[in-house]
Amino acid sequence: MLLSRDFVGYMSKEVVKRLSATEMIETKSAESVAQAVRQAMAEELGVEDRLNEEVREILSQHAEEMRRTGVSYQEMYKKVKGELARQRKLTLR
Repeated sequence: MLLSRDFVGYMSKEVVKRLSATEMIETKSAESVAQAVRQAMAEELGVEDRLNEEVREILSQHAEEMRRTGVSYQEMYKKVKGELARQRKLTLR
């Protein structure tokens, strides 16, 4: 995850505070809404981390074949990650 957990918490509180201030949302408990927003943001930010781990696992299973054929790890990493993101309809940064 590129953003720290503390910063995600701060951003979620700011989002809720600003939405409340502009009367775009109405809530009795801004803290519980901020917690839900934080959780959703953290989950979304973790998607790419989980995808990266899956790509590493796939490439480790095919390491021997990649060595034999002389394929670059970085090149295959990009291709596998791109294909998995496309299959899952993910937008990556």
